[in-house]
Amino acid sequence: MNTPPTPAHERPADGSSVRIGALVPLTRPGWVEAGRHLLAGLELAVREVNDAGGIAGRTLELVVRDTAADPRRAEAAVDELAGLGVVALAGEYHSVVARAAALRADALGLPFLCSSAVLDALTDQPTRWVARLSPAQSHGWRIYADFLLDAGHSRIAVAAQPSVYWASGARILRDHLAPRGGTVIELDMSALAPTAVGDELVHHGATALLLLAGHPEPAVSIVKSVRRDRRLPEILIGAPAGQPEFAEWAALLGGDGAGIPFLRYLPERLGPLGARVGAALRERLGEAPSFVAFEGYDTIAVLAEVLRSRGADRARVAEAWPHVAVEGTRGPIRFSRTPDISLWQWAWTSVHVVDRDPEHLDRFRILHAG
Repeated sequence: MNTPPTPAHERPADGSSVRIGALVPLTRPGWVEAGRHLLAGLELAVREVNDAGGIAGRTLELVVRDTAADPRRAEAAVDELAGLGVVALAGEYHSVVARAAALRADALGLPFLCSSAVLDALTDQPTRWVARLSPAQSHGWRIYADFLLDAGHSRIAVAAQPSVYWASGARILRDHLAPRGGTVIELDMSALAPTAVGDELVHHGATALLLLAGHPEPAVSIVKSVRRDRRLPEILIGAPAGQPEFAEWAALLGGDGAGIPFLRYLPERLGPLGARVGAALRERLGEAPSFVAFEGYDTIAVLAEVLRSRGADRARVAEAWPHVAVEGTRGPIRFSRTPDISLWQWAWTSVHVVDRDPEHLDRFRILHAG
């Protein structure tokens, strides 16, 4: 596996470190930019923990493995990290990969705090080993559906690729919109070229198109094609999964990438901790940090507090989930059991529907609050 070197400040001096395994997509076909932001948040928090004395005087060490958006690779990484003696797992962005990791961690009795994946069913059965910071997909995407209805959209097309995650998103939208008079029209992007999407939108009379497709492709090509279709000047293009959050989106699409609403898990205003961490992340990344970077930081903040109070024992870490009370960058973090969610869930961080301002591409406008 391609593994980045462990930064010097995170290496144990005497072999007595407390080790946390980090699962991060760092190479294609993984969403590399999301992985880079996630890792920046994880690493910043580890550095701050160690600068403050570590875990009872022991260095906190991050052992990073690149999942590359591959579930099998993630399963192998979980096995390897368990064998290396990590006390817990952290991270992952891609939902299907996080599910594979969660199932394996549950089987091995290895605590896993998932940073950023939203798929509701990360495990098949209730588990005491897995907890999650990011909102469940059903929570966020229902908020997005309400935004669409409030904006006057009832005939909504989804340009979808085959995936458990995209299929789950389409089902959530359909189930939430149908009782309220909304219709979801599925366009199968495994059989449809991006240049043909406009014809389908016209044929079905859709007023909104949602990108349930990978980044950068085919999402970028779909946006370019639809933006240039003179038959669709008023069409709303949306991306509930958050593709426009990252700077690469604006770099690839310019003005075409503005005005595309997506889900963002940040409060309207950060508190003192969030502002301080945001400034440090900006310096580390060389660009504005995404909500994914804050998720990474909060993951380590939670695990460090658990390790300080419970010690570096896997079973005791898992037992701590219902007792967590940590001030995160985006508010107080506590875990609870949520209906139809099989793991310990932070319910909920702030959820907003935002877009990039067409007049200032580096600014975001809040369109709807959940």
